[in-house]
Amino acid sequence: MQPLAQPVSNLIDAFSRLPGIGPKSASRLAYFLLRADSEIGLNLAAALTELKEKTVFCSVCHNIADRQPCAICDNQQRDQSIICVVEEPLDVQAIERTGAFRGVYHVLHGSISPVEGIGPDDLKIRELLKRVQASEKAGEDAVVKELLLATNPNLEGEATAMYISRLFKPLGLKVTRLARGLPTGGDLEYADESTLSNALSGRMEM
Repeated sequence: MQPLAQPVSNLIDAFSRLPGIGPKSASRLAYFLLRADSEIGLNLAAALTELKEKTVFCSVCHNIADRQPCAICDNQQRDQSIICVVEEPLDVQAIERTGAFRGVYHVLHGSISPVEGIGPDDLKIRELLKRVQASEKAGEDAVVKELLLATNPNLEGEATAMYISRLFKPLGLKVTRLARGLPTGGDLEYADESTLSNALSGRMEM
C-alpha cells in the first residue's frame, strides 16, 4: 500500500483530533480540501489563524470575545442585576437567539463531573463569587440580585447548579433555575428558541 503524502497525512491527523470527527470524516475533509479551489483552503487557514490571534476570553463573564470587556458585558442597556450562568460559550449563543433574556452572562467552561475529575475549582465559580462580591460595591443598578442557573439538564449540570445554589443563597441572592421545558439529559445548545424561551420565562427559584 502506497503511503500517504506527509502533508495529507498531517491534515487527516489534525482533523481527527477534532471532536466528532472520526478517521473517515477526517480523510473526506482532507481530500475535499486537496481537490477544492485553493482559495477555500487559504480562507480556512486564514480563519483559523484569526481565531487564535483575535479572540479572547472576556475578563468579566469569560465568554469568547474580540474585545475587553465583551459586547454583552459592555452594553449598558443589559440588566446587570441578573446573571445567567451557563456551562459553555455556545450556550450563550443559544439563549441570545431567543431574544428573551436581557441580563448578562457568566460562562463556567464546564460542569462538575467527579467521573472526569472535574471539581468546582476547575470551573469559573470562584470568579463568579468575586464578581458578585465586587458588584456590591458598585452602584445600585450594577448590584447582582439574581443568578439564573442555565446549566444543562443532565447529572453534571444538576450537580453544578446545586453546588452554586448552596454557595450563593446564603449571600442573600435570588437563585433560579431554568424551567423543565428542557429535555432531561440534553444539551442547551441544541434546544430550539421556543423551548428556551419557555424555560426562561418559567424559571424557578432554587
